[in-house]
Amino acid sequence: MFVGMDFGTSNSAVGIVDASGAARIVSHDNAGLSERATADTLRSMIAFDRAHRDGDGWPLPLVGQAGIAAYLNSGDECRLLQSFKSHLTSRLFTSATIFNRPYSLERLIAIVVERLRLSAEGQRGAPLTQVVAGRPVRFVAEDGKDADDYAVERLTEAFCQAGIAEVAFEFEPIAAAYYYERTLDHDETVLVADFGGGTSDFCLVRLGPGRAGMADPRDAIIGTGGVGIAGDTFDRRIVERGIAPFFGKNTTYHSNKKDLPVPDWIYGKFARWHHIGFLGTGSTLRMLRDIQRHASHPERIEDLLTLIEYNLGYHLYRSVEQAKVALSQGTETTFVFDHDPVRVERPITRAEFEDWISPELTEIETCVETLLTSTGTPAGKVDRVFMTGGSSLVPAVRAIFDRRFGADRVRAGGEFVSVASGLAYRAAELFGRG
Repeated sequence: MFVGMDFGTSNSAVGIVDASGAARIVSHDNAGLSERATADTLRSMIAFDRAHRDGDGWPLPLVGQAGIAAYLNSGDECRLLQSFKSHLTSRLFTSATIFNRPYSLERLIAIVVERLRLSAEGQRGAPLTQVVAGRPVRFVAEDGKDADDYAVERLTEAFCQAGIAEVAFEFEPIAAAYYYERTLDHDETVLVADFGGGTSDFCLVRLGPGRAGMADPRDAIIGTGGVGIAGDTFDRRIVERGIAPFFGKNTTYHSNKKDLPVPDWIYGKFARWHHIGFLGTGSTLRMLRDIQRHASHPERIEDLLTLIEYNLGYHLYRSVEQAKVALSQGTETTFVFDHDPVRVERPITRAEFEDWISPELTEIETCVETLLTSTGTPAGKVDRVFMTGGSSLVPAVRAIFDRRFGADRVRAGGEFVSVASGLAYRAAELFGRG
């Protein structure tokens, strides 16, 4: 059996190709977080509970859905970490201290990858020593500089620490291309658009039976491109523009005979749901209580305090995600966040949402145009567009490709498993040669 591993910013998945040549996805325990007992993806998160340690005193990690459940039940006694992949380019983030124990970024990633490896071995029935793993088209640092070699070196070390001796990396949109190629009985020039949690990646590639006859099947790749915008960014825009004002953003308080804005840095922590918990320090809570006494909307600051003190960030973002999904299916929805004593209810139209994410939509469209131009490929020469990943379901994202290429040439599918399946097909192609 051959294994492909899609270690993602938000979710991870594992694909296996067996002797039949077909890919299947490894299931993961949902840990009671939904009505489904298992899921095709594992949340790329780790929780450390202060009370649970190994024989040497190190906190025992809980990965994925189990980690979220522990975090929600334990509050201050539990630390939750996520989005490791987005820090691979950072030379400042080398380690994190968890309950007085240091963990390198590579070790944190290895904990998630090891869980994926064990799941694959359970399905495979044998030790796993080699995989094909996904990666974005470009690893770019916060200053905009290319950090590809550095990020890949760290990711390789993480896989090694997870017990995988041999790892080959493949661009995620190319993996999605291999998934789509299984449906073809003829050759096509295909633009693959893969929308993950942290990045949107694109690949122009020649797919179909003719690719198998090439000396190196990867010679079929015409060009690649990518941008650091995806589903997580869209969630943040809903929170920043539509929801944070209910918790005091853009309101004022009276101090020293002046009306001052509630500090905006507080709402910067809303960018990721578990960062809201970082506001729960004594000094910050005292500051917010003082602001509340003189606030123009004290009830909103009270709700903010409740959100922080009752660790409701995850629940807030679940409501945001539900609203985003609803707006992919209809032209309006009602955002509802109801956790006593806090209740926020707000109608959101698709037009509002599209306005909030318009800068990101422009960046995505520009990236696609740059890829076409740099490869000398007119839009009319693209036979098919294959869209995958969660944000491919957002109508405004789909519309970019419908306008440019024509709706009849745009296809979608395998939103959460296409990359893992394609990586497994690539593993069979690469490691099965012998």
